[in-house]
Amino acid sequence: MNACKLYLKKGEEQRLLEGHPWVFSNEIDHIVGFIKSGEIAYVYAIDGTFIGKGYLNTNSKIFVRILTKEDVEIDEAFFYNKILKAKQSREDIGYQNSYRAFFGESDGIPGLIVDKYGDYLSIQILSLGIDQRKPIFIKILKDIFNPKGILERSDVSVRTKEGLELFKGVIDGIVPEKILIKENELTMAVDLLNGQKTGFFLDQQDNHNAVKPYVKNKTVLDCFSNIGGFGLHAAYHGAKDVTCVDISALSVKDILYNASLNGLSQVKAIEKDVFEQLRAYQKDGVKFDTIILDPPAFAKNKEAIKRAYQGYKDINLQAMKIIEDGGYLYTCSCSHYMTIDLFLQMLQDAARDAKKKVQMVEMRIQSKDHPALLGSDESLYLKCVVLRVLNA
Repeated sequence: MNACKLYLKKGEEQRLLEGHPWVFSNEIDHIVGFIKSGEIAYVYAIDGTFIGKGYLNTNSKIFVRILTKEDVEIDEAFFYNKILKAKQSREDIGYQNSYRAFFGESDGIPGLIVDKYGDYLSIQILSLGIDQRKPIFIKILKDIFNPKGILERSDVSVRTKEGLELFKGVIDGIVPEKILIKENELTMAVDLLNGQKTGFFLDQQDNHNAVKPYVKNKTVLDCFSNIGGFGLHAAYHGAKDVTCVDISALSVKDILYNASLNGLSQVKAIEKDVFEQLRAYQKDGVKFDTIILDPPAFAKNKEAIKRAYQGYKDINLQAMKIIEDGGYLYTCSCSHYMTIDLFLQMLQDAARDAKKKVQMVEMRIQSKDHPALLGSDESLYLKCVVLRVLNA
């Protein structure tokens, strides 16, 4: 059987040489050899220069996800070494209890996410080639992490673009309904089966802790609170009063439970739509020293960016109006389509319309266990900007 050899159109190799691991179907000039989804394809420039190799999928616009730029054997040992090195890199920079242990393309296996939550693992598989080899990865993860249980959260719609069904469930061992993890110095109860993403927003772990300089002895409003990551860290770091707002009744219940776990009596949680609540505070003349905005991804595709821009602008504008003079806005976006430049432009527009003067005092990205791959814009998705808000 002749191996699949894929030749790119002239110039299409440049993005791959700069680090991006995806070959799109419209970039292909011609293919030689046997084509079978889930198997290895060799990728070449039109002049025959070897670019790399990886699993192909004829059902996806992402025709090949490159695993290596060297002509080495892609087998269990190959994957084992990738995952072990990723785990060691997290441990080297201080992660212990809960963290992203493997970050797909950034760590060299496109389509594989592995999150460690204490003694348990939550994984997500987003590509056909990896999905077909799931038993191999379960074996590797058991060898490296020795978890009490492994949960799979492959219940995201992007799997349908790979021709894969959505799946959610325990795939090895036992995973309790709720588990306790350590997030920085706090104890958090998380629901891996039904929580956001793979169970919790691990990508905000460092940013949760970074609220410390902006909250001591302050009144704090935490919007889109989920289970309280930002608000509880604000309380832990000395905020005198913390109000968490989320539209989900379950989130409100979880916030109050996690507050009680950590003895944080100054935290209250209310079940409200954030857009409506910000306007209600403005109407009632209620102000806060520090406001945290961590909304969901308003832009999940390029077509949604215009509407998303207005959504981000609205909440930031309304927040600026109810921040005390000299107070802080800690504002986030988790959509990679909302680029850093576009995010800053939106904040400038919001400040102008709110008639506020703002100083940017800090800019952050996702936590260090979610390293961004240079050359792959999709891997740099989370932005956190801290603004000092002044009366104009």
